[in-house]
Amino acid sequence: MVLVVEDEMLLRIDAAEMIKAAGFEVVEAANADEAIEVLEARRDITVVFTDIQMPGSMDGLKLARAVRGRWPPIKIIATSGRLNVREMDLPEGGRFLPKPYSHANVARMLRELTIGA
Repeated sequence: MVLVVEDEMLLRIDAAEMIKAAGFEVVEAANADEAIEVLEARRDITVVFTDIQMPGSMDGLKLARAVRGRWPPIKIIATSGRLNVREMDLPEGGRFLPKPYSHANVARMLRELTIGA
């Protein structure tokens, strides 16, 4: 189960469709606060796929650190079309995927994180 966190609805829908096409189930959140609520309510989330620039109490990088602190087994993919994120900016094991991303890149990264292939 992949949690897609993206404040722009059309981008969230597009990302969710790419992830579903790659064979994963998806749940969506419009911001980090919604994402935390989903994570607190569900035990089946294995990957958080989050935009970095979002309105609300925290951006995607803060969300990634919160997820790593509270739910260490969950894998993290952060995306942005404006920022170039270094590995050191993300919590350990977090991955950065620049926008615009392709279906193939999303599927490859999800497979690498979830099955190591």
